[in-house]
Amino acid sequence: MSSSVSAERQGAMAGERPRSLQLPGIILGVGLGGFVDGILLHQLLQWHHMLTSTNHDRIGVKYYPANTVSGLEMNTVWDGIFHAICWVAVLAGLAILYARVTHHRRRVWTSAALWGWILVGWGLFNLVEGVLDHHILGIHHVYAGDQQIWWDLGFLLLGALLVAGGWLIQRRAKPFNPEGDGPVREARRA
Repeated sequence: MSSSVSAERQGAMAGERPRSLQLPGIILGVGLGGFVDGILLHQLLQWHHMLTSTNHDRIGVKYYPANTVSGLEMNTVWDGIFHAICWVAVLAGLAILYARVTHHRRRVWTSAALWGWILVGWGLFNLVEGVLDHHILGIHHVYAGDQQIWWDLGFLLLGALLVAGGWLIQRRAKPFNPEGDGPVREARRA
């Protein structure tokens, strides 16, 4: 047994909250948040693709308008690369979760702590992607046009709300015991 698992078990026995769901939850949230962005905004609503604002970008990427066949092809390739990265994040999150939760694997999916961390990860995705792609690089915007700054700021606000809401949910959740002895009991205060 590794020292980190042993330390986590001792912390759980002392009534502390095990961190076993934090990393996989955040990674799952990043991947799932990316999928929501890519599927909803890129594919279904078609508000933007990865490179649809490169005519105004800050890094000199060639412009690929989505209303031409060659532009749509290039944007589709980059959207596919983006989705592949999201897929790897989801697989990595699931692999870490599977490795850390040795018993009661079905019950972990009903854990508010896990879903809180997933929301934190989704919010972090929105914040990083929003700041990097929309503001620093300028390669695309949530909804390009005269009011694009408001759409981009709304995306960042949503990210901040997801992080805050997820944090509150996981803080109020019953801790999940990865050793399988049921939820970790909070230490009684004397």
